[in-house]
Amino acid sequence: MRSNLDQIRAEIIAHQSNTWARDLGYEPLYAAAPGARIALVGQAPGRKAQESGKPWNDASGVKLRTWLGVDDEQFYDPDQFAIIPMDFYYPGKGASGDLPPRKDFAGLWHQRILDELPDLALTILVGGYAQKYYLGARAKPSLTETVRAYAEYLPSTIPLVHPSPLNFRWQSKNPWFEEDVVPALRTRVSEALAGS
Repeated sequence: MRSNLDQIRAEIIAHQSNTWARDLGYEPLYAAAPGARIALVGQAPGRKAQESGKPWNDASGVKLRTWLGVDDEQFYDPDQFAIIPMDFYYPGKGASGDLPPRKDFAGLWHQRILDELPDLALTILVGGYAQKYYLGARAKPSLTETVRAYAEYLPSTIPLVHPSPLNFRWQSKNPWFEEDVVPALRTRVSEALAGS
């Protein structure tokens, strides 16, 4: 008998809004299992990740795992991390980088998936799209301000800047991120995975 999560995945693949992705041979790139302790919400898979069939399988993913303080085995264990981007498919290339995730995608699928994950202790919001969607009016006027105010959202949520190599200027201008946010993130990730 198919589990609810398997049923949801089948519905995502079959949905008419994803016909183009099926035609390209794309699988929805997310991971979730009932025992997940942490939900990681990013924007959308990059081209490399989509082609490999593995989320965060690029330089951004390497950096993210360093920030989290976890190895590949932990990160890709769906009973530890549910990886649920704002869109489960690579959206294509735009004028200044990848196109944004589709606006209506998360509203269709996220809550149904999250409802199947009763043990979540922490939600990590990577980038502005995830933060605006999940924090709503609680988000600050800019991503930088939201990330800097990370302590306001603990212990259940923590906002991060995207770990893309293209964000090196932001990181160099905001040394407090590595000094303050990353250590707090690692501590909270470790606690969540340990069951607290």
